Amino acid sequence: MTYPRKTLLIITQVYPPDPAAVGQHIADVAKKMAARGWRVIVYTASRGYDDPSICFPAYETADGVQIRRLPFSSFGKTSIAIRLLAQALFMSQAFLRSLCIAGLTRILVSTSPPFAGFGGALLSYLRRTPLVWWLMDLNPDQLIASGRISASSLIARSFDWMNRFTLRQAWSVIVLDRFMKDRILTKAPFAFKTHIIPPWAHNDVLEDVPHAANPFRAAHGLDDRFVVMYAGNHGYATPVEAMLGAARMLAHNPRIVFAFVGGGVLKPVIDDYVSREKPTNVLSLPYQPLADIRFSLSAADVHLVSLAPESVGIVHPCKVYGALAIGRPVIAMAPLDSYLADIVRSHDVGWLCTEPTAAALADLVGRADACGPLERARLSASAKQLATASYRSDRLSDAVCDLLA
Repeated sequence: MTYPRKTLLIITQVYPPDPAAVGQHIADVAKKMAARGWRVIVYTASRGYDDPSICFPAYETADGVQIRRLPFSSFGKTSIAIRLLAQALFMSQAFLRSLCIAGLTRILVSTSPPFAGFGGALLSYLRRTPLVWWLMDLNPDQLIASGRISASSLIARSFDWMNRFTLRQAWSVIVLDRFMKDRILTKAPFAFKTHIIPPWAHNDVLEDVPHAANPFRAAHGLDDRFVVMYAGNHGYATPVEAMLGAARMLAHNPRIVFAFVGGGVLKPVIDDYVSREKPTNVLSLPYQPLADIRFSLSAADVHLVSLAPESVGIVHPCKVYGALAIGRPVIAMAPLDSYLADIVRSHDVGWLCTEPTAAALADLVGRADACGPLERARLSASAKQLATASYRSDRLSDAVCDLLA
């Protein structure tokens, strides 16, 4: 059997139709590389990352990409031990299979699982094949920031050693913002191979659907409501208690409703609150299909995005880009020195909440509701302009592909 001259191997635990953002961005790049004439092979998990009861085909070719889904790679998020077991089994299978791929030209790994970088670096060393490491978040930094491990623990020191090895071995390293680059450079001085490429909104499936024509708003009784939406992953650093507290403080206003759409480790906190208290101003829904995401995101009048102070340079929630792309203003719960603050303060696309408290958030939501349709229309136009100028999916995904090529 003969193969094209150039073969790209991608190892990622999540890949569409799994809704995780990491997989969606990797898929954009995989499809483009296939369109450029590369043979693209993806090793990914056979079950849903958030919901392991969802099964995907073991073998599939989609958009010219050869997708190979590996068993025993996702057992849900019930505990860290369960997640680590699934990640280790996935990476072991992917690594062993990758040793036999003929004509390997490039390797691309991200941070799902967190030690994919090390596996990719070891494979790069053994196969003498250039590695591109696409950092969506940083560990052990994330585990330390969330208080789950200490900086001096064996896990932390082991992760840091693996990161330094990966940084030395990688041909190129992609980070998402200047704060992440600074943090990476404290681990190893490789500025010359580190490139800042922010994530992007999926313009091909996003559009601004007017409220009056939006079936999502109609289906959930939102026609006359002012919708404040948090959409995406509800991670350990998401200030869900402050958000729920703001909803309680604004319960007297029948116009305002908080919609939580997505999944993650803290989503059950929202679900439990809704089930127990049955509030009339809080809606909790699962991830929406990618084909319908334009309806759910457009249903909002303002989007909530958040970044904890201890997470600056460690994670980079990309939900802000979807909000900008459909022209919705944002309320950013983030410190002044962060990429979210950079976006909101420099481009007039919403409000910055530097105090992650219920009272501060409730005040800003009230102001957003009271500012009126003309002011929100101005913010909406500013958001769309910024998304078009700086965060178009075709330009940014092309930048990743150019590094690979």
